[in-house]
Amino acid sequence: MDKKGQGISLNVIIIAAIALIVLVVLVLIFTGRINVFEEGVSKESQAELIKMKIQYGDCRPTLTTESNFIKALDGTESVDQEDAIKSDFDTEISRCDAFNDKINCESADCKWS
Repeated sequence: MDKKGQGISLNVIIIAAIALIVLVVLVLIFTGRINVFEEGVSKESQAELIKMKIQYGDCRPTLTTESNFIKALDGTESVDQEDAIKSDFDTEISRCDAFNDKINCESADCKWS
């Protein structure tokens, strides 16, 4: 038999495919597309955050602020505490929404979208 070219081995193809899959999963985790680290968060808290996001303008609270809101809401023991946490987050949404440009928004610890 006359071999004219080098072939790539099957092992190299399999290792490259596995590495690509791992890379995609890591990118999804670190960009926030997969919430692996929020396993203890209740569906009610996430639903409440989605309801609050309706009020967002161009300038909105950061992801850290949203995460703290969800954690605080999960840790409530009474309706009064829950209402206070929602009110505080609503105040934060209003504070961020007051900024009309990206520079002022981001300098005030908010995120421009």
